[in-house]
Amino acid sequence: MATIELDLAHAYLPNPQSEADYALLPLQARFDDGGAYALLGPSGCGKTTMLNIISGLVAPSQGTVRFDGVAVTHATPQERNIAQVFQFPVVYDTMTVGQNLAFPLRNRKVPEEQIRERVGRIAEMLEMSHQLDQRAANLSADAKQKISLGRGLVRSDVSAVLFDEPLTVIDPHLKWTLRRKLKQIHRELGLTLIYVTHDQVEALTFAEQVMVMSRGRIVQKGTPEALFERPAHPFVGHFIGSPGMNFLPITVDQGVLLVADQRLPAPLLKALPQGTLQLGIRPEYVALVETARPGALSAVVTQIQHIGTSQLLSARVGDIPIKAHVPLYRTLPQPGEPVYLNVLGKHTCFYCNEELVA
Repeated sequence: MATIELDLAHAYLPNPQSEADYALLPLQARFDDGGAYALLGPSGCGKTTMLNIISGLVAPSQGTVRFDGVAVTHATPQERNIAQVFQFPVVYDTMTVGQNLAFPLRNRKVPEEQIRERVGRIAEMLEMSHQLDQRAANLSADAKQKISLGRGLVRSDVSAVLFDEPLTVIDPHLKWTLRRKLKQIHRELGLTLIYVTHDQVEALTFAEQVMVMSRGRIVQKGTPEALFERPAHPFVGHFIGSPGMNFLPITVDQGVLLVADQRLPAPLLKALPQGTLQLGIRPEYVALVETARPGALSAVVTQIQHIGTSQLLSARVGDIPIKAHVPLYRTLPQPGEPVYLNVLGKHTCFYCNEELVA
C-alpha cells in the first residue's frame, strides 16, 4: 500500500485558455495508506480523470503524482503497482472463476501454494467459493463483475485498488451486499481503496472519507457525517441527501432574519455577517409547529408524498420551495392549506458567497 499525493491540473486540450478547458482545475489531494476513499460527483466532474491519473493511464498536463513521497508522474500502471476495476466486467471467458482470480498472481510468478490460499480467501469473501471451477463464460453479468472485483483485490502487495463505478451492472439487491463486502474486505485486508461513483449511497456507505467533486474541483472532503451535517458548499448540500438540503435566500439585519418578507428573531445569530445570505437546512431537520409563533415560518402546502418510512411534505414560503420529512403518524395539512415550519436550530447552516459561515 502507499500514501498517494496529487498536486496537479489536467486539460485534454493542448493550450487551455479558460477554466472550461480543464478537466481538472489545479488541486491538491492526499490519500493515506490503508484508507477507504470515494470520489463522488456528477458525470463530467473529473472523477474518472483523477482516477486514471492516479493509475498512470493518463499523465497530468501539469503537476506531480507522488507515491510515498516518490514522484511517479510518468510511471506506468505496472511501475506504480496499481490494481484497477472498471465499470464493466473484464474477464477471460475461456478460464474458470478460479483461474481468472489467480491470473494476476500467476503473471507475477507467485508460488502456487500462496495462489491457492489467496484465491480461496478472496473467493470466500465474495461468496464465490462454490463457483471456482465454473467457466466464466457461463456466468451472469453480476457474477462476472464479482470476478473483476476479486482480481483487483487478490494481490496483497498493490499500492492501491482503484474502482471506477464497478457496481453499474450489478443487480440492486446485490449492490447492497457487495458494498458491505467491500467494507469488510477493507477492514480485513487493510488495502488503500479509491472508489469513483456518482451514487451518493454507494459513496457514503463505503468510504471513510468522501471527496465531493464539481466541475473539475474537489468541493469538500470529509466523513459521510460531516458532509451531511455541515456541507461546506451549497453544491454538497444539494448533491447529498434525498431530497437535498433546502436553501432559502435571507437578509440579516441586526439580529433579525428576513425570509420572503417574514421576520425571524434570531438574537443568538448576531455573529452572522449582515446582508444577503443563504440559509440551508436538511428536510430531516425542518420541524412542524402547530400554530404561528415567533421563529416559525408561515408556508403553504403544495404536496404530500408517502415515501415508506416517512412523509415528504413540500411547501412554499412565498415563492421559495421547502421540503420536510415528517413521521408517518403525523396528521398533515392538505395542499393549499397553511403550515408553520421551524428552520432555526443546531443543524441550520448559513452560506455567504457559497461558503459555509463558521
